[in-house]
Amino acid sequence: MIRITGEISTASIDAGHIAAALAPDNLTGMTTGAEAGRVVTTIESGALRSVTASVDDYLMNLAIAEEICGLNMAEQTGEENPVIKSK
Repeated sequence: MIRITGEISTASIDAGHIAAALAPDNLTGMTTGAEAGRVVTTIESGALRSVTASVDDYLMNLAIAEEICGLNMAEQTGEENPVIKSK
């Protein structure tokens, strides 16, 4: 039986809050946490389609969470959203 494992690690403007927002959507075989300013998610599955779909969903959720967190930070500081600014 095939076993697929991987890790996604992304720098984040607020890794702890982003990881906390993403973790409830984890499927079986996924873990998400914050480590040294990065959001780190590991995934393990025996089905390639499942991994592909999970990674696709995760990346979309990550982008949304980062943008919302950036909007919140911009509102608090009165500065431009750091996520949109960096694009």
